[in-house]
Amino acid sequence: MKSILPVVAAAGMVMSCLMAASDAAAFSASAPHVAQLTRTDVVRVAMQPQGQVKPQFQRRIVRLVTNEAPGTIIIDTNNKYLYLVEGDDRARRYGIGVGRDGFGWSGVVKIGRKAEWPGWTPPPEMIVREAKKGHKLPAYQEGGEGNPLGARAMYLYRNGNDTAFRIHGTNQPWSIGLNMSSGCIRMMNKDVVDLYDRAPVGTKVIVVGPGNKQGEVSYDDRGIDLLRTIFGG
Repeated sequence: MKSILPVVAAAGMVMSCLMAASDAAAFSASAPHVAQLTRTDVVRVAMQPQGQVKPQFQRRIVRLVTNEAPGTIIIDTNNKYLYLVEGDDRARRYGIGVGRDGFGWSGVVKIGRKAEWPGWTPPPEMIVREAKKGHKLPAYQEGGEGNPLGARAMYLYRNGNDTAFRIHGTNQPWSIGLNMSSGCIRMMNKDVVDLYDRAPVGTKVIVVGPGNKQGEVSYDDRGIDLLRTIFGG
């Protein structure tokens, strides 16, 4: 077992990535919104990204040694993995995209609320910032296939207050494994739907990032549990 105190690696950014970063960036709180989309829509959108994501970021069952309780989410922003602890030294591991250099964060929070096909309200400071770059953002965007929050969003709270950080889906699968958004945790739509169904409101979330604000957290990823990955369990 080892203690992980990662430092977020700097990621080179090109102009074509800037809008993608802003699209999924720090989100202000907005009223819950559920777009009228069927389960078929979820599956269709969720399946599209799979061929564009590096193999190491596909969902896997892994052998994870940790003293965190089953049901806890551990987010390793350095290695771009999110773990859902299952107990008996096992966890579900998902590939993620995280905040680009300068927007990294860490801490212990909880899932305060959840939304299916959520709407998106960019904060005023983000609208101003992106306008200076020539990017016009909407005041509000309805949930749906083109929404930067993707199929699901889990809103992270601390002491009962919205932190403005989310775990959410993305319709830009090439961003998984990269530092692309302003601090939020993005997942493939297929994966965020899977996590959404497993993680209830109140779930403890440990974000391991710069500044060690999450405190000491011990976990050791010992690789894929091949049989459980293939056959489930």
